Amino acid sequence: MNIKKIQNADVNGKNVLLRVDFNVSLDEKGDVIESHKILAAKESLEWLIENGARKIALLTHFGRPDGEIKPEFSVKQIADDVERILKRKVFFANDCIGEKVKGEIENGENQIILLENVRFYSGEKKGDVKFAKKLAEPFDIYVNDSFGVDHRGHASLYVITDILPSFGGIWLQKEIENLEKVKNLQKRPAVAIIGGSKIATKLPLIKMFEKSYNYVLVGGRVAVEAIEQGINFSEKVILPVDFTGETLDIGPKTIELFREKIEQAKTIVWNGPMGKFEEKPYDIGTRELVKFVAGNKDAFSLIGGGESVQALAESGYWEDISFVSTGGGAMLSFLIGEEMLGIEKLVIK
Repeated sequence: MNIKKIQNADVNGKNVLLRVDFNVSLDEKGDVIESHKILAAKESLEWLIENGARKIALLTHFGRPDGEIKPEFSVKQIADDVERILKRKVFFANDCIGEKVKGEIENGENQIILLENVRFYSGEKKGDVKFAKKLAEPFDIYVNDSFGVDHRGHASLYVITDILPSFGGIWLQKEIENLEKVKNLQKRPAVAIIGGSKIATKLPLIKMFEKSYNYVLVGGRVAVEAIEQGINFSEKVILPVDFTGETLDIGPKTIELFREKIEQAKTIVWNGPMGKFEEKPYDIGTRELVKFVAGNKDAFSLIGGGESVQALAESGYWEDISFVSTGGGAMLSFLIGEEMLGIEKLVIK
């Protein structure tokens, strides 16, 4: 997939709207847990600064405020973390449209501005053209670096590309490049690991990998539902042979079975935990598989999805994985060939 890239944009002296995905989880103290999502925007931000962008506004959604202004979903909560993770001074604007933003872009001294939650406005999820025009008004250029939501046809992702000259950010380019590696399959044996919940969501992915991969290892609630519903797969799809805590985690025999396949692989893609990961001791299967994947130095490995990435982050094996995607649902949509509306209009045809 060839898209219009930020590296080909003339940003010198321009005001740039950088759409990011800072929809992160917070711990009990209110600190950001998923620094990976924020760090993903750093390369594009630094490139814009180095190439003379006048102002850079970071636009994100945060939680599900359902088109209403709710303090518990204010982006202000993460402003200090954004500044710390990106290692740049960031000014928080308490809106994402209107005179406050316009004034800061036109007259303010701050180069990097973090805008308020775009989903405080119902026009965002509705893909409203008038709202998209308000978002775009103070800016000269739009950059999409928010892969994790690019399967949505929202105003700040899809509609705005008809209003401003638009380009894909550096992280977005990396997501496409690496996901195409596992989709187009360059090295065998290839192993896909699919877990999490909702068989209806994951079944198309399992079926896709079943056609081209050597093995599809299925765990989590997805495996339980597949067994309960009597879904038929080829011998390539390996379901658990035992569980712990009834069906809350894959059992030791399954862990060993999965290990054998993972250690043979030259391509590994993983989405979704193997059990009720958030509750001990039902995190064992997920954590063991992280160790096996990280230990296979000969394989190209890609992990995506919130809980899988969380397990990786807690394991200390982050640097041993070839690529960590910021997408969960977006990763699934991309791999099974569904529309990626946030990317669609950036594609060079």
